[in-house]
Amino acid sequence: MTRWVFDGIGLPAGESLRVEVGSGAAEVLPGRFALPGLVDSHCHLTVGVRERKPVSLDEAAARAMLAVLGQAGVRAVRDVGGNRSITLKLATDPEDGRPVVLAAGRFFAPEASYFAGIYEPVPAESLVAAVEAELDAGATWIKLVADFPPVGPDGPIPGSAMTPNYEMSAVEDVIATAHARGARVAAHVQTGLVSELIRAGIDSVEHGEVITADDLKTLGARGGGWTPTLSAYGPPDPNATPQQAERRRARTEHMTEMLPLAGQYGVHVLTGSDMVGTVAGEVDQLVRHGLTVAQALEAATTSAAGFLGLTATDDLVTYDADPREHPDILATPTAVVLRGHRIR
Repeated sequence: MTRWVFDGIGLPAGESLRVEVGSGAAEVLPGRFALPGLVDSHCHLTVGVRERKPVSLDEAAARAMLAVLGQAGVRAVRDVGGNRSITLKLATDPEDGRPVVLAAGRFFAPEASYFAGIYEPVPAESLVAAVEAELDAGATWIKLVADFPPVGPDGPIPGSAMTPNYEMSAVEDVIATAHARGARVAAHVQTGLVSELIRAGIDSVEHGEVITADDLKTLGARGGGWTPTLSAYGPPDPNATPQQAERRRARTEHMTEMLPLAGQYGVHVLTGSDMVGTVAGEVDQLVRHGLTVAQALEAATTSAAGFLGLTATDDLVTYDADPREHPDILATPTAVVLRGHRIR
């Protein structure tokens, strides 16, 4: 083992920092700025995208994705849905030199209510038993797909409205079951259903593009989280219809209004790559949607670590340039040390 020494500027606080991680003979890390490791709070290690459709990935691909994330300075990943046999294995069998995995296991959604091929449907009458099984297998989070449009053979049916996947009474049973076992619930929600879910007690909102100030007050009062996954919406489509362009404009305007309020109300804003983005890209998007650079960096580091209950470990990521100048710098760390092992 080597004792890695950093002497420079510690972020996100921006204070002079001298820190040593690991044990053994001392070696100075290159770089003038350092973060305590990034956190990807909304990731799918066993889901990829091919021909613009989600597809299931095998264990080798999941491990390769973890390696890429580690090289990018990610210290921990919250996997919010995928192949439970792989993600729960990765979560319960940590390895030196790779990001820690917190796993939700499977997606919870009924038949024809999520992307085909990447989940096993769970009918409402089987929800509690399935949640119990997931927790028995080591899940620390439950991923509820709370709303989604009807799905046909080729994916979500174009023009269809999103509808709730389960009755609220069933959702309440899921939340109660998870909480009784010390686990938490993350809910995919893109409609006004978010208000009911927050009142019912979910722990984190995933996407939440129509979340309101009142929702944020309620969620923040109990220290909940919100992962807006802004990168998942992609760049503007030059072929978008006027209606689609207006929906995008309205969503951007609303998110830009809500995100600065989240921190004021005690909500942990989190960064998540989802199926298509990166933590660095999400930090950039958060800044573009109203957060300060310091707030966006906190969402990717200290705020996420606190919310997810990550314990202090020998993680350190250094940069030659200051990520506060531009979040793109986050994508090219100078050195990465995870749990005392330098991997970059």
